[in-house]
Amino acid sequence: MKELFKALAEFQQEVPVIHKGTQGYGYSYADLTAIFTTINPLLKKHGLGFTQLVGDNNIKTIVFHIESGQQLDTTTTIPSGVTLKGMNDFQVLGSAITYIRRYALSSALGLITDKDLDACGEQTQKAEIDVKRLETRLSACKTQEELKNVFLSLTPTEQFAIKDFATNLKNTLK
Repeated sequence: MKELFKALAEFQQEVPVIHKGTQGYGYSYADLTAIFTTINPLLKKHGLGFTQLVGDNNIKTIVFHIESGQQLDTTTTIPSGVTLKGMNDFQVLGSAITYIRRYALSSALGLITDKDLDACGEQTQKAEIDVKRLETRLSACKTQEELKNVFLSLTPTEQFAIKDFATNLKNTLK
């Protein structure tokens, strides 16, 4: 793995922070096109490549050293049962695949592609969930659509906490 790690380290020393203006829910990030445009010439320069294979319910990201054939890989599960406002199941799947590809590749290559809000003091203070506010908003929901709209209006931290809680509850009830 010596050749792969050496080339990857050299790549990481040269690749810039890739902040582009694509907007998400309260944050900006670099889309796949911006990432590929930035990294592909540097990967070639350092003898590296990658592929991302879509499986039944996962995406396998493989980073490889061209000359030695050495590789690292990681597999990320595609979440199921997700709905997004105004999207059919195929659009949701496409969105999930793009999202996972971006973050799995960024992680594997050590890229910085969005603002690190988790590390700033202000965000840390906001990361705690206001349980009373959340309970009040959720208890006012009479339909599944209202519940979905409340969920979509939550901060990413609140959404993550709810998803994490639901996953843990689901696993506990199995």
